[in-house]
Amino acid sequence: MGVKIVETSLRDGHQSLFATRMTTEEVVKMAKILDNAGYYAMEVWGGATFDSAMRFLNEDPWDRLREVRSVCKKTKLQMLFRGQNILGYRHYSDDVVDMFCKKSIENGIDIIRVFDALNDLRNLKKAVESTKKYGGECQIALSYTTSPVHTIEYYTKLAKEVEMLGADSICIKDMAGVLLPNDAKELITSIKKNTKLPIELHSHSTAGVCELTYMAAIEAGCDIIDTCLSPLSGGTAQPSTQAFNTVLKGTKYDPNLNLDAIHECEPIMDKVKTKYLENGLLNPKALSVNPNILKYQVPGGMLSNLMNQLKAQNAMDKYDEVLKEIPRVRKDMGYPPLVTPLSQMVGTQSVLNVLMGERYKMVVNEIKDYLHGKYGKFPAPVDENIKKKIIGDDEVITVRPADLLKPEFESLKEKYKDIARSDEDVLSLALFESVASEFLMKKYDMIKDEEAKKDDEIISFNLIF
Repeated sequence: MGVKIVETSLRDGHQSLFATRMTTEEVVKMAKILDNAGYYAMEVWGGATFDSAMRFLNEDPWDRLREVRSVCKKTKLQMLFRGQNILGYRHYSDDVVDMFCKKSIENGIDIIRVFDALNDLRNLKKAVESTKKYGGECQIALSYTTSPVHTIEYYTKLAKEVEMLGADSICIKDMAGVLLPNDAKELITSIKKNTKLPIELHSHSTAGVCELTYMAAIEAGCDIIDTCLSPLSGGTAQPSTQAFNTVLKGTKYDPNLNLDAIHECEPIMDKVKTKYLENGLLNPKALSVNPNILKYQVPGGMLSNLMNQLKAQNAMDKYDEVLKEIPRVRKDMGYPPLVTPLSQMVGTQSVLNVLMGERYKMVVNEIKDYLHGKYGKFPAPVDENIKKKIIGDDEVITVRPADLLKPEFESLKEKYKDIARSDEDVLSLALFESVASEFLMKKYDMIKDEEAKKDDEIISFNLIF
């Protein structure tokens, strides 16, 4: 049996390269062709696609999913979401998580990949239960990073707990592209010895080592790899699908993809790439290799957005200083993996520490919530002096954060009964209330277009990175 391929270009590929701006028309056109390529699955939804569709493209993300499903008859459709955070930036109540899983599966998703930024499995329990309840496959992703506590033993223990939780498969989610070949070999060998679950590897080419890491992982027994069609591969995205199909062809790892379908899609995707290069959304720097990521553990998208944030403050001269501050803040916070939403929080706090000239003189609210335990269990103890400076002697919760939340779905349904016309609409409002309410009012002709105009450059902290 060869290595299975999950095609990421219709979600993470364009999210990593040009801020998830691919339109539904573009996605559906290519999905219809790639349905014949012989992939194990195509990742087409979740991540930042949901917010971006409404906020920047004036599109309904649920409509996109239904349209993709309508043209994909052969291939499983996969999505990504952040457990109790779903696709937003805070914890949502269990009834909202449950309904989101239900509606995602009803509208066409086969595989739901869930992860928690802190690898706190309590934050994934409800998502796993609900995905299985409604007939979906549930893959739990382990947020990979390196630190004194994030060892091979740590991840092996976590993988065993994931299996007990009821996951159908495990993904090693290397969001910053920092997993090295020898570490991948050791990690996958260890997990294989201790669990029976299929293992998928997700990484990024940003640091220049990803292709070597994938090969080491495959030789160690990795079952599935995430790759991206060549026009959107490399740089901050995933390695090339075509390259791996060629390298593995004729070996026991041969993925046996249908190259005719892939070649048919290449010029279409290349045209899309050119469009985003020309309109400036795809920065050529996103296509280059940046080995500094191995040193600072910073995902590629976070690096480029740090630059944009500093430029806006006329403080690009502070760039190197901010990069050095990021590992210090991360250590202060107990070594959280730099993945959404922790990457935004640590990155923004690092910028503030440098620009203010005093560490933690100004602190973002999300860091305060984190230190109160509202995101989950810290991977390692936080710096007590820093914690005291920020939240004093406030109580830190130790229960699963969502246990403190009251049911939200029905109250939102009542609140927006004049706007929401489906449970899907209510879920959009639950995740991105102000953006969704404005979008839905436009969609259903409740306000004129000119009244609904907004400046796309004015965005919340949560979308800085």
